[in-house]
Amino acid sequence: MKSNQTNLSKFFPMIKTKEQILEEINANDTLRAIFNNWPEKHQNEFLSICTGSKGVKMLYDCYFKEILNPEYAPERLSSLLSTILGRKVTVKYQLTNDNTRIGDESSLVITDIVVELEDGTLANIEVQKLGYAFTGERASCYSADLLLRQYKRIRDLRKKEFSYKDIAPVYTIVFLENSPSAFKEYKDVFVHKFSTVSDTGLKMNMLQNFIFIPVDIFLENLHNNGIRSDMDAWLTFLGCDEPKYISKLLETHPDFKSMYHDLYGICRNTERMMTMFFSEELKILDDNTVKYMIDQLEEEVKEQKAKLSEKDATIANKDSEIAQLRAELEKYKNRNT
Repeated sequence: MKSNQTNLSKFFPMIKTKEQILEEINANDTLRAIFNNWPEKHQNEFLSICTGSKGVKMLYDCYFKEILNPEYAPERLSSLLSTILGRKVTVKYQLTNDNTRIGDESSLVITDIVVELEDGTLANIEVQKLGYAFTGERASCYSADLLLRQYKRIRDLRKKEFSYKDIAPVYTIVFLENSPSAFKEYKDVFVHKFSTVSDTGLKMNMLQNFIFIPVDIFLENLHNNGIRSDMDAWLTFLGCDEPKYISKLLETHPDFKSMYHDLYGICRNTERMMTMFFSEELKILDDNTVKYMIDQLEEEVKEQKAKLSEKDATIANKDSEIAQLRAELEKYKNRNT
């Protein structure tokens, strides 16, 4: 039986073996120190990725920015966004993250771009990786921040000629690696689109749009149904690290081969992979895990306080009822003495 590495090596012969990588690490004092400082779990994951026995989840920030860099290969990101939005999208240029972003949330942003839609208008699209509590609330804040950034940029550019008609729609696309419980109720749906609509049918050009993509739910569907569409193909590329499905993706959608080729080109540079990619991803994942745990604990504390408040209110009501009954009993005794 062929190994997982063999499955990917037939597509990418440049993939190094585990022995070659370890030999290179042990021959370099700096790399050896970095590697030995990692927990065994992370050591094994690094070796699995670089040897091709495990794929890469492209939602990791550094990989996404490198492989889907709009300056290097804009057609890749254009294809992804066209598939998600259901219309032809052409990437124009990438926005720089400015200092107006809410708090330190820029660490959660994968990429922030401006795209041209098929009707010629511009739209800002921000792609994020969130597995946090308050998903809707956070996305609303990001969208408001993004819309304000666009307003300021266009106002400063057009000055006295500025008009609110110049402001383009804003799309906030949120990839969820570990989706909240609300998404679990829609087991066969992994693309949720939100926009502002009137309850009367009145049409107005409201600018904020949201697309939530629970990657974990998609992966469950992938295991049951395989790759059936371009959307499935892209989400397999972005979220799946199983060689079995990567091999199937490369067979059914060969356009993805060049992206994986670039990725394994990065993996061949062990020093760069360790210092610029993998170590940075571990830091981001650790930071995000802490933030997630804090959010969850805060939510649990609020829930517990709410339950205690309800219990306190119930006890207070019972005490009041008991006091009333005692008062009535006392009146009854007084009338009969």
